[in-house]
Amino acid sequence: MAGSIQDRWFKTETDADGKKHKVKTARYGTGMRYRARYFAPDGKRKSKSFADGQKRLAEQWLAKMAADVARGDYIDPNASRTSFQEFAEGWLASQSGDPNTRASMQSQLSLHAFPRIGSRSLGSFQPSHIREFVTQLEESGMSGAYARVIFSNVRAVLSAAVEDGYLRRNPCNSRTVTLPEMGTRRVVPWQPERVFAVRDAMVERFRTMVDVGAGCGLRQGEILGLSVDELDFETGTLHVVQQLKLSLSKAVFAPPKGGKLRDVPLPDPVVEALQEHIKRFPPVEVTLPWMRAAGQPVTKRLIFSGPNGGHVWRTSLNEDHWKPSLAKAGVIPRAKSREHAAAREHGMHALRHFYASVLLDAGESIKAVSEYLGHSDPGLTLKVYAHLMPSSQDRARNAIGRVLRPQDPGH
Repeated sequence: MAGSIQDRWFKTETDADGKKHKVKTARYGTGMRYRARYFAPDGKRKSKSFADGQKRLAEQWLAKMAADVARGDYIDPNASRTSFQEFAEGWLASQSGDPNTRASMQSQLSLHAFPRIGSRSLGSFQPSHIREFVTQLEESGMSGAYARVIFSNVRAVLSAAVEDGYLRRNPCNSRTVTLPEMGTRRVVPWQPERVFAVRDAMVERFRTMVDVGAGCGLRQGEILGLSVDELDFETGTLHVVQQLKLSLSKAVFAPPKGGKLRDVPLPDPVVEALQEHIKRFPPVEVTLPWMRAAGQPVTKRLIFSGPNGGHVWRTSLNEDHWKPSLAKAGVIPRAKSREHAAAREHGMHALRHFYASVLLDAGESIKAVSEYLGHSDPGLTLKVYAHLMPSSQDRARNAIGRVLRPQDPGH
């Protein structure tokens, strides 16, 4: 990389005898004296000014720029001065894919990242700044899981900054940076009696949702998007291929979470409940866009529909039917008005926890349970549900005890 250092206080002139002399320029004694200049890999000339007495510093800076170019680590100083918020907003605007995911990330960054690190220039980020950011998230009172989502969003933005040449390395990936603590709260699965009580409290039109959730482990969106075409009563299999979700407040059909299609065993009681439900409430054809509001229209014959036809709205189901059923079953306090208290741990996801706990208690493997739940990794299933396998200690204790117990010589 060609480079030079210009002394703007002096210039070289040649006299009548051909001798060169240094003479003062009109800038002498004012402003920055030295200007270090070089050509960046894109062919553009870059420069930085230094004060009087800092020629050595200018030489060191110029040498560093040359070394960075040689190693392929060159970062444009102007780019590195871009703030985290400025880069993140531009990056988000250029993203394709699910607009709902993009909107969620925008909201999460605006609420929790921009106020804390939004004004920091990309080139100034160090692992210590990320460690401080993680501490702030943990002290904010948000759940550990949500804090990890925020951290993941920040890491994604900084990774994009690295790829675009704004940042040399991602400080989130430093070995000294740890993920926000998840906390010690564990999943406490419902007992069968509670599942039956909530089921009985649900109106008949939506009662079978409890059978599908508790008996097949489907997520709420997968239950709402369940089509008659996904039910194979002959083989006792439920094909989970879609969900009903909101994309920027518009209802759409979409693949299951993580795009993970799966087959789930259909237990006989669930088959019977579904067959009876279909007789009482025939499937309704519903046409919705695929993936996003402007997506290709797709028509499905939905198992669960609203009283006036059409799909079931998640918010209406939760507020008008699910929470009142929880209150009637004694799971949450009865509300004096239509507004029930928040019951996050008792959402329809509780049926999914029940499903997992029953399978694990029966000795089913973590790998199989992970596949039925549609998790991306059995490690995630183990992390969430390992404490629901109390019999493992008993098995280990009995096995070792049998080996170590002295044998009766008479036998």
